[in-house]
Amino acid sequence: MAILSGVLVAAPLFVAALPAAAQNPLLPGIGAKDRRVVVDASHAPWNSLVKVQSNLGARCTGVLVAPRRVVTAAHCLLNRAQRFLPASSLHVLFGYERGEYRQHRAVAALETGGPYDKERRLDGLVGDWAVLTLDGDAPEGMPPLPLARVPPDAGTPLMLGGYSQDRAHLVTADTGCAARGINDTDRGPLLVHDCDGTRGVSGAALLVRTASGNGGGDGSADGAGEGWAVAGIAVAAVSGPNPRNIAVPSAAFVAAVEGNTPSLR
Repeated sequence: MAILSGVLVAAPLFVAALPAAAQNPLLPGIGAKDRRVVVDASHAPWNSLVKVQSNLGARCTGVLVAPRRVVTAAHCLLNRAQRFLPASSLHVLFGYERGEYRQHRAVAALETGGPYDKERRLDGLVGDWAVLTLDGDAPEGMPPLPLARVPPDAGTPLMLGGYSQDRAHLVTADTGCAARGINDTDRGPLLVHDCDGTRGVSGAALLVRTASGNGGGDGSADGAGEGWAVAGIAVAAVSGPNPRNIAVPSAAFVAAVEGNTPSLR
């Protein structure tokens, strides 16, 4: 599996539960009917998404969660030896569309979710997050999204959008999906959802409406979000007519975003 291409890698437990005939090796994480549509990356909440790239060519999606902090999937930042790339080799593109972007920021430091299971066991996904500290503030008009501190209940409407590998130059999104519950592991909870998302959407924000419309009403951190908060980030996907994909809940990395963890790499 091409981790360096930003693949949403399937957890074996979920793949084993699907009939062999339902597998789609080209687009893991997409259901029988692809619900993704092109969205306007210049409008909220999509203008808070970024494209994360490395000098090795890895490309994933990320989300701005503070003026100088972006969250993405940790597996996007591994080299061929399965070691994390140095911060100096990482880049964040704001407003990327059709090969052009509004502004670029280098990454000054990064922090990951601790021990990382390269075999992709389910409990290894809990640490599949990375907080990137940028070398400058995000451009004006691209606000950080608040983090939801409490995972959404099963059935809560969600959205997931990003730079899918099959449509890499536009933001496409599933705007009609939902949370499907929590999968508890030895290392912590994972959020299960049915949003369509495939390669390249690793690190994309799983978005939930705030109760107040301005952040904070559903337990999210205060901040501008146009009524949207980050419930988690997409880290794994499977194939089949009714995919149950996996995200790391925002509670796993909220302390790193707020600077309450040990020194960054």
